[in-house]
Amino acid sequence: MSKLILWNDREVRVTRLDVPDGVRILGSVKPGYARVLSEAALRFLADLHRRFEADRQALLEQRRGAQRAYDHGELPDFDPATASIRDDDWTIAALPADLLDRRVEITGPVDRKMVINALNCGARCFMADFEDATSPTWSNLVEGQHNLMDAVRRSISFVHPNTGKHYALVDDPAVLLVRPRGLHLEEAHVEVDGQRLSASLFDFGLYFFHNAVHLLATGSGPYLYLPKLEHHAEAHWWNNVFTYVQQAIDVPHGSIKATVLIETLPAAFQLDEILWALRDHSAGLNCGRWDYIFSYIKTLRAHGGYLTPDRGHITMTQPFMAAYTARVVSVCHRRGAPAMGGMAAQIPIKGDRAANEAAFERVRADKEREARLGHDGTWVAHPGLVPIAQHAFDVVMPGPNQIGHRRPAEVTQADLLQVPRGPRTEEGLRINVRVALQYLAAWLSGSGCVPLYGLMEDAATAEISRTQLWQWIHHRAELDDGRMVTLDLFRRILDDELGQLRPDADGAVLDAAARLFEALVTDERLHSFLTLPAYEQLRQSPQHVGASS
Repeated sequence: MSKLILWNDREVRVTRLDVPDGVRILGSVKPGYARVLSEAALRFLADLHRRFEADRQALLEQRRGAQRAYDHGELPDFDPATASIRDDDWTIAALPADLLDRRVEITGPVDRKMVINALNCGARCFMADFEDATSPTWSNLVEGQHNLMDAVRRSISFVHPNTGKHYALVDDPAVLLVRPRGLHLEEAHVEVDGQRLSASLFDFGLYFFHNAVHLLATGSGPYLYLPKLEHHAEAHWWNNVFTYVQQAIDVPHGSIKATVLIETLPAAFQLDEILWALRDHSAGLNCGRWDYIFSYIKTLRAHGGYLTPDRGHITMTQPFMAAYTARVVSVCHRRGAPAMGGMAAQIPIKGDRAANEAAFERVRADKEREARLGHDGTWVAHPGLVPIAQHAFDVVMPGPNQIGHRRPAEVTQADLLQVPRGPRTEEGLRINVRVALQYLAAWLSGSGCVPLYGLMEDAATAEISRTQLWQWIHHRAELDDGRMVTLDLFRRILDDELGQLRPDADGAVLDAAARLFEALVTDERLHSFLTLPAYEQLRQSPQHVGASS
């Protein structure tokens, strides 16, 4: 059964779905969506919600309680109660063959052409990102699942509507990994028993339900990245989900392999515990460097002694970042787990050979540093960076990985909390405003991965910009020229940057982004994630107009 609706000023035929009891679909259902949102798949999601939602809510309250403690003077530290896990000798379960060599991984959104290009680019692995690189419009999410189903079955293709160019998979594409959205997010377009479904369960559940059996039959498996964990109890929650779903569709225990992004400051103190919780399903840890900087600012938001310099000076050579990465490598290799490096966000700079060579040299130095430190692989954001990263690891790592090379590192609480040093300038303030405005405007327009000023920006870098400005204003930080960062200074610069951006932008969307950004930066309290209020605004966009099923 279908009917016509008005969508983006044009008529689109939408389809009614067969849905199980207690489930409501609140987004429009276009042709082909029933393949993803089948009655069996929705029943599977509803089952996950009823089994695991109460525990997810308890974990989110635990997060809030921990942050309240930090706001009242406590600092993250190693937990004495879990010392035995840190001290005992144990390792994670054996890795599958196609996850032994991950020396270069590329990440990106889940739109169809991007998926094909990423799988074809020569990287060993591709992380399809439903979180930081995808604006969570209903169409992006459902069509992204459809694209991954086709990619898993090697049937994905795309014809560019303007050029007619045909895109299809090569014979030996990259290994596919998927990052679902974080535990704090909800999928507003699916309700179960009157409650919004967890975005994590929506993204993971659909991918696993539709693809796990096929992946295993072809010698691979359902491989994941888990974002923004703050406590090992959250890893236990995921492990419980994995154990249940493998039983539910009758695939072997341990088929799922998940790499946890260590991108929050509290998690850096719980590396052993997180690996232990997921030991049957672990594929190691990753240094999610941009979100980690965001978390450092957010976690220590009430502590005026932890003011940060300009974002561009918070590099991997800052002592607190070096300590964090050294600890990830040390713990992972002791536990037989891969330690994946961080993102190179640079992109080729067309028309400026010198600037392009300088950018590529920074990538080369960063990847050589990671390989020498002992990482087993790294991330890039653009296919043009794959050969640079590959060469850096090939030189240092002739085998598939460096897991067998133990690199003990005694990292203390003080090491992980060292204050980054560097200048704090008006230009740094302006860059934060400029990048965040353009990223938010793109995100509200449905694009979650945006090239700006030679870098591929995603939600993580926008979060650094937003929280850093809040920190500077809230704690009355001084710029290098002696001026204090005040609300008036921020608003003057915001107006100035808006004026410079407006001629080349959609004015209505840019103004909406500016209103949201200003509200978040100037609020007395620091909001935990900009994507929470931004999502409610995104839902009012035309992508979500449609009939309920």
